Amino acid sequence: MNKTLVILAHPNIETSRVNRRWREELLRHSDRIDVHELYAAYSDWQIDVWQEQERLERYDRVILQFPLYWYSCPPLLKKWFDDVWTYGSSGTKLRGKSIGTAISIGDQKANYLPEGGVSFTVDQILAPFKASLRHVGAIELPPFALFGASFRVSDQEVENSAAAYVEYVSNRAGAACESI
Repeated sequence: MNKTLVILAHPNIETSRVNRRWREELLRHSDRIDVHELYAAYSDWQIDVWQEQERLERYDRVILQFPLYWYSCPPLLKKWFDDVWTYGSSGTKLRGKSIGTAISIGDQKANYLPEGGVSFTVDQILAPFKASLRHVGAIELPPFALFGASFRVSDQEVENSAAAYVEYVSNRAGAACESI
């Protein structure tokens, strides 16, 4: 399949400025991007593991979109990983698939420098995702990130990031992208 699958994990998408806008923009490109919303599909948290594994097998490129929650992902995405990725951990089902992350980060970029308030870079915070990708033989795509999502970015910056995000998702070469 030539389309890209975006696994969207936001527990309250309707209150989100950034992830909601990104979703709207992705949906405008349904000819090349499929969006699968975990919180809409599994409001009861009962993940259909077989269906999710089958879905992953249909795509060569997958993007995990989520807000950064306490330096990690929202809990349903973690459960999805725990339940769904078990089949790839000892086999080859995810080998060679290009997988990346698209994250909205509430705080400013300066705090995600070694000398910043967090003292860790986004790359370091994403280490568990990277380790999981390597473990199953997937190809790691560079992350796409928007900083200041909670209160610092303007409406125009959100708009600009939405356009840049679609380009990131659609980019078959997987070039590094960072918005704002």
